[in-house]
Amino acid sequence: MNYKDIITIESGKRSGKPCIRGMRITVYDILEYLAGGMSEAEIIEDFSELTSEDIKACLAFAAEREKKLFIATL
Repeated sequence: MNYKDIITIESGKRSGKPCIRGMRITVYDILEYLAGGMSEAEIIEDFSELTSEDIKACLAFAAEREKKLFIATL
């Protein structure tokens, strides 16, 4: 999954947090919904502008960030 075309970071939007396709929905928001037990279908139902690919991009972004943190600590 190449999230780089989906996850955007703009300094003037949501304080520079990673967002989905320039919208005001952050990666953090999606991860929190998933961690709270919402399914992908429920998230898309609540936010009709999102796609399954958007949610997968959030997971890929978080996984890569986690990997970078791990490597940085070595």
